[in-house]
Amino acid sequence: MNHDSMKVQTPRSTLPLGSTGSHQRKAFLALGMGLVIVVALAWSCRGKGKAPEAASSRPVPVVSAIARKGDLVLALTGLGTVTPTDTVTVRSRVDGQINRVLFREGQLVQQGETLMEIDPRPFQVQLMQAEGQMAKDQAAAKNARMDLERYQSLAQQGILAKQQLDAQVSTVNQFEASLKADQAQVESAKLNLTYSRVAAPISGRVGLRLVDQGNVVHANDTTGLAVVVPVQPITVLFTIPADSIQRVLKKRNAGEVLVVEAYDRDLKNRLAVGTLTAIDNQVDSTTGTVRLKALFENKDTALFPNQFVNARLLVDTLHGVTLIPTAAIQRSPQGDFVYVVKPDSTVEMRMVEVQEMEGDGAAIRSHLNPGEVVVTDGLERLKPGSKVVIPQAGGGKKGQP
Repeated sequence: MNHDSMKVQTPRSTLPLGSTGSHQRKAFLALGMGLVIVVALAWSCRGKGKAPEAASSRPVPVVSAIARKGDLVLALTGLGTVTPTDTVTVRSRVDGQINRVLFREGQLVQQGETLMEIDPRPFQVQLMQAEGQMAKDQAAAKNARMDLERYQSLAQQGILAKQQLDAQVSTVNQFEASLKADQAQVESAKLNLTYSRVAAPISGRVGLRLVDQGNVVHANDTTGLAVVVPVQPITVLFTIPADSIQRVLKKRNAGEVLVVEAYDRDLKNRLAVGTLTAIDNQVDSTTGTVRLKALFENKDTALFPNQFVNARLLVDTLHGVTLIPTAAIQRSPQGDFVYVVKPDSTVEMRMVEVQEMEGDGAAIRSHLNPGEVVVTDGLERLKPGSKVVIPQAGGGKKGQP
């Protein structure tokens, strides 16, 4: 018997050789990867937590303005139309052919200046005829007066009957009446001859001619020869809200002369300065406005008839008030407020009382002093305590205003 075969054999594991070491390595690898992920997440959360703090500490670029003490002019602005004081259509007062046109279209003309000439020859003939008839009647009237003198002498001597004397007196009266009619014919012919020269009825600017040379015109033509409108002076007809009319009436009834400024459509260029001359007697119920009229000398002819302008009626002036741009004023449920830049370049939200606002300027009644700096642009990024930086004109930045 083989003693070796009698040895008890130890049972071996059923796991594959080397499997225990492989599992350990995998466990360590998973643990290392987990630590890396945890560290990365922690670093990421740390960075996210610090981002708002860094962003909040970054200065906000803004535009600012310094509150100042001055005067604020209060005005009412309305859309207006330049309207001539008169509009005259020049028409012919006689029938005839136009011989000459003596004006340039768009020319400034003076009253009485000749614009056109109608053929005067027919009127010269009429005048000659009237003067001839008058001369004839004058000779007959002279003879009748001489006969009357003889009849009067004979009647005083008792030679001539009174009936014949009365008849001669009547004849003389008839000739004198005829002379008056002849004189009227002469004057009518002279007037027609004068009308053959078409003159400007008023001083102003003449428009485009409506009839050309060579045309025959009539006194009853509906179409005129030209249109003349005065431009010096000229008026502007504009409207203001009916709610503001009492302010205007109060000043006008006190005897004050209210100034009106005419601006272009963009309200940037002032064209002329005039005075208020008339206020309409009723409110336009469809628009809720009142019409006003202002007179302008228009020496430089900056205002043109039928031109659209913005009329600015000056009604009052606030003297010695604190002024800031209207862009600096913000509104909240609690009221109006501004952001004031403090010496340490941080902003303070301050409630203010606005007295009046006009155009780009506002008058502050209280809680703001002249010399303080207010933010006018970049307001949407501000909150109380925000640090600001004000860019300089040269492109640099400064921390304090």
